[in-house]
Order: sequence, then structure tokens, then C-alpha cells
Amino acid sequence: MHLHTDESWIRDDSGRAMLLRGVNLGGDSKVPTVPDGATHHSDGFFDHRMVSFVGRPFPLSDASEHLSRLKSWGLTTLRFLVTWEAIEHAGPGLYDTEYLDYVEQVLRTANDMGFTVIIDPHQDVWSRFTGGDGAPGWTLEAVGFDMTHFAETCAAIVHQTHGDPFPRMVWPTNTCRLAAATMFTLFFGGNDFAPHVLIGGEPVQEYLQRHYIDAVLQVLLRVRDLPCVVGYDIFNEPSHGYIGLKDLKSVDSLLNVDLMPTPLQSFALGDGIPQKLEIWSMSSVRARLRGRRTINEKGVRAWKAGQPCIWRDHGVWGVSAGGNPELLAPDYFCRHDGHDVSFERDYLVPFVHRYAQAIHALDAKAFIFVEGEPEHLPPSLVDSLEPGMVSAPHWYDTVQLLFRRPSRWLGYDNIRNRIVIGPRTIRRNFAWQIRTLRQLGTERLRAPTVIGEIGIQFEVKRGRARQLDGVSRQEVVMNRSLAAVEQGLCSAMIWNYTASNTNERGDGWNGEDLSIWSADEGRDVRVLDNGGRALRAVVRPYPIATAGEPLSLSFDMHRRILRFVFRHDPNIVEPTEIFVPSFQYPFGYSVWMTDGTFLKDDEHHVLKYRHTLGRPEHIIIIRPKHGPPDHEDSVPPS
Repeated sequence: MHLHTDESWIRDDSGRAMLLRGVNLGGDSKVPTVPDGATHHSDGFFDHRMVSFVGRPFPLSDASEHLSRLKSWGLTTLRFLVTWEAIEHAGPGLYDTEYLDYVEQVLRTANDMGFTVIIDPHQDVWSRFTGGDGAPGWTLEAVGFDMTHFAETCAAIVHQTHGDPFPRMVWPTNTCRLAAATMFTLFFGGNDFAPHVLIGGEPVQEYLQRHYIDAVLQVLLRVRDLPCVVGYDIFNEPSHGYIGLKDLKSVDSLLNVDLMPTPLQSFALGDGIPQKLEIWSMSSVRARLRGRRTINEKGVRAWKAGQPCIWRDHGVWGVSAGGNPELLAPDYFCRHDGHDVSFERDYLVPFVHRYAQAIHALDAKAFIFVEGEPEHLPPSLVDSLEPGMVSAPHWYDTVQLLFRRPSRWLGYDNIRNRIVIGPRTIRRNFAWQIRTLRQLGTERLRAPTVIGEIGIQFEVKRGRARQLDGVSRQEVVMNRSLAAVEQGLCSAMIWNYTASNTNERGDGWNGEDLSIWSADEGRDVRVLDNGGRALRAVVRPYPIATAGEPLSLSFDMHRRILRFVFRHDPNIVEPTEIFVPSFQYPFGYSVWMTDGTFLKDDEHHVLKYRHTLGRPEHIIIIRPKHGPPDHEDSVPPS
């Protein structure tokens, strides 16, 4: 089946509007299998070339089990994680063919089982060696960093070198620390902000972008003949680094956790100058200043011996006669050639075009999934559109994600940056946020929207969630997010499915625990639902393909009732298809409709509905039967 896009929908060959429901696979693909990336010891951590990611997201022998489980849950689209490091860890231009063989084999299995696949070259805060995942360690070495001194210089806070307990949600703060902020600045804006940095005579921006894109193309060359692979994400959660900063003496972070250096303090610490830093911690609802501490009293440098600090070398800062760091060019990162700079307009969008053109040169039909920075609106490409664009923002229930305390009464509006109070207000606001993101995708990219990530923290190791009217809090908060997706008539990928998840270590990366499946919850291939988390919320009926335009969609998790309204397109002859999971309807289901006929395909858990032409809009209501099938399928709604 070939898919194409218009300004609002992804459509199939017959023109039906598709709603993609799927999962990010998987959370542990950020870390290697050799050495064991799920452990948190520094032994061998910096020997970054001798690693392997073969077996992420699961051993090839287990692929059918995990994929069968996801398919039975209706999560038939995979946002499949690969990392630049997994492909090119051994050195520039040295590709791991064993890993590429493995990826190809997994995706061939997914293709045979009827999945749709989005390739996600994943990264968080640049690299494993800067507290996240993504880029190989040699990228940091190439620009002059000494990764072994990141801890002492506060250039990055890394779980492997920090040890347990790891401060909750500290890893995102690495975005504004010296190592990651420098690398993002060089990757997106090195030509303007670091023209002195050449690698083998090549400008650093060109060097980094060329290697990143070429690594992704190695995957494309392996899988472009697979019909299931529909497109490629550009760059997971890109960051501006220092680009656009107007005040280098203030912290630039969405969160304040643990030690929080300003950019100027980061420059100084990296160059061996001790600094007194603020220490912050997360309370139940906000960050609090806890004190101050002097860091790097031994004068360790984050740069290799003989390598100058890039930003000192470019005249951004210097050292006063008293030995203190001082800014020499306060507006260095916010102005260039006499003009104010915009990270999105001047650096992210040009990269999107370069990436899209490279992909389309080898696969002209591939979708390009575009996202902006976290907590930002989708980037605008309306003045320079590429074919096959899809807006792919991420959206999370922020309070639940950051504070890991599900609240019925407290929510956050990520678009207007304000607190939302009250269960009903939160539900309405969340739906409004998803609708707004979808609308902005149409306005800014002339493209449909797929929410690339949405999910909740589980943290089962703290004890099973308290029941509320027979439903766990986990199911309540997951349902709130997924109901917003339905009301927004949006496609969405749940973050995430981790085959190695345990209650002790979660997803095996930075203390996160968002997997909708865990081996600790019970693994029995004969019962695919075993190990599932919050399944009453996750496993939902939904219209897979609509013979027209969807108008409204809702699923009542408690009563297990689906209500779907659409306007038909008279040019479409194929039926509307609705996924109806047996998990929600163990004794079968009844169908009420305004008109038309239907056929139940119980083998594939699909309801095929054919509308009549006598009315423009059609309503379908699905509700559970509560015993053996002994009455008519079609009953009126109550």
C-alpha cells in the first residue's frame, strides 16, 4: 500500500484518510548491547568505538513475539529508533554492517507482518557521552573535547559517571551545558559561529551534518525496497545550543535541576577556571534553589591538552586581570553580520531542506517527519516547501512527565505556557493543544500531523498505582492523553515499548520508565497481553482508514464505547475500516450506525463499514456485549 499526503491527512491509494496509531520502538535502542548499556558503571564507558547495538530493540529471535503483541494492540505503526552512534560508532565513515544487517532483518519481519515504519534517527542532548544518546563519541573528540573530564567541569551530567541515585529529570539540563550546547551550535551554526573550527580542512558544520546524513542514508539503502518504510524523521528534538542567546550570564534551561551553570560559567569551567554554581532540586511542583557550591577547584579542562576553548578562541569571552571570566562579545550568538538570528529560520529550516533533498535523491516517495525544539511550535516551511512533509511534534502531559505524580487537578498548557486546573478544564485544554498542533502543521508545513511522541511515566518500582474506581492512575492519565489525540483527530506514536524494561531500571536509560510493556509484569507468549501496562487506556478501537474525512472521534474507556462521525467522499469506493480489539470486547461488540452495512473481520479485528450515498455524514457507535453473542449486532445507542 502506497501512502501520500495532502494538507490535512495521510491517505492510502484509494484516497482514504489514515489515522496512524503506533509506538516508539524502543526506549533501550539509545544504549548499546555491548557493553551492556543498561548498566550504570563507568568501566569502559569511554571506549566508545568498541560497542554494538545489535539486538536493540530486541533479539531477532524475539521479533515475532513483540511485533505480534503490538499488532494485537492495534499499534501497527513503528517509529523505529536508530542512532548515529549505532551506525557509525567505530569512526568517521566506518559503518557497522552487522548492525545494519540486523535492522534490515527486523524491518523485513515488520514488513511481512503488515506494519508501517518511520525511521527515527534518535538523539537526546547530543550523545551518550553528554548525558543522552545519538552521536558517536568521536564527534566530540573531533572538535577537541576530552570526554573523560566532563564530570569535573560540569560540561555534562552522565548517569554512568554520576552513579546512583541519579537526580530526577536532570538529563534534559545537559542541553544547556558546555558539551551538548557547543555541539548543537557547531552542528547547526558552525559556519557562522565557529569558522575557525576545521576538521581535516572541512568546516565543522559541513563535517558534522555530512556524516549524520550519510549515516542515515546507510539505513535508507538497506530498507528502501521495503513497502512498510514510509519515511524518515529529521533529527529527534533538535536544540539551538547557544544560538540565539541574548544573555550569556543567565541559565538557559527549561528545567533547573542539580548544578546549573550559566553559559559564561560553562566556558570558564571547561577552561579550568573554578566557579561557584547554584544547586537546584525538584519539589512536588517546581524547582527550588538549595544552595551554591564551588566546582572544578583542581582546574581540570574539558578540552584536550593544547586545544583552546572554541568560544574563547572566537573572542566570545576572556579572562580579566583578576583571573575571572568576562564576556567580550555579549551578543555573539544572537547577531550575525549585523542581523538578529533565528535558530529556526536561519539554521534548522536550512538543515531540514538539506536532509530532505538527500533522502529524496535516493527515495523520492519518502515522507520527511519534521519537528522543532521541545516545547516549541512546529517550524514554518511554508515559504520553501519540500514534497512529502509531515509535521511530527512531540506532546506530553508535562506535570505527569516531570514530577511523576499523576494529578487529576493540575495540568499544563504547553502552547500558552500556563497552568491548567480542574479535571474537566484539563481534558478540554489537552484536546485543544492537540487540535492546535494539527492546525499549525497545516498552516506552517502544508502537511498532516503525526504526534511523534506521547506517553506517561510508570515507575512501577515505587509500587503499583492506586486504583480509582477499578482503574489504575496510570490508566487514567494515559487515557487523558490518548483521548486528547482522538478529539484532535490526530495520528500518534506512544513513547514507548522497551523489550528489556524492568521495574528496577525502567527503560534502561537515565531513570526513565515509560514503556507500555515490562518483562517484570509477566512474559508468556501464549498470552500476548501479559506484561502490558495501562492496557485499558492503550488498547483502543479507532478508524484505521476512513472513506472521506473524519469529523469527530471519542472512546469512553470506562464504558468501552466508540463514537465516530465522518463525511464521506463519493469518489472513494473502499470501505471505512475500524480496528476493534478483542481486549476491549472479549464477548464481542454491537454496532449502531445511521446507515449503510458492515462486515466483521474477526480474524484481523477489523470492522468494515460501507456507507450509503443518501446522506453526507455518518455515525458509527461500537459498544461491548456483556456475555456470549446471543442477540442482534445492531442495537440503538442509549
